[in-house]
Amino acid sequence: MIPKEPTYRDRLQPWHLIRHLPNCQRLTVARFTRRRDAESYLNALRHLMPAVPHTIVFVNAVSVLDENTVPIPMKLPIEV
Repeated sequence: MIPKEPTYRDRLQPWHLIRHLPNCQRLTVARFTRRRDAESYLNALRHLMPAVPHTIVFVNAVSVLDENTVPIPMKLPIEV
């Protein structure tokens, strides 16, 4: 895939909620402007789908989350 420049929308929503799939694949479930919004959405998903692994990832304006990049998951303290 050809790398693309980050769009204005990409810079506005740096918090991504990803679902881990088999064979080291991932799916972006939602994108958020604020970390707190991503945490709230993650808590709701954990109640609805407790067996499915999700991770919150911060993507800065320089790196774009595309099919060829692997995000570095951040260990976020989440209170349930």
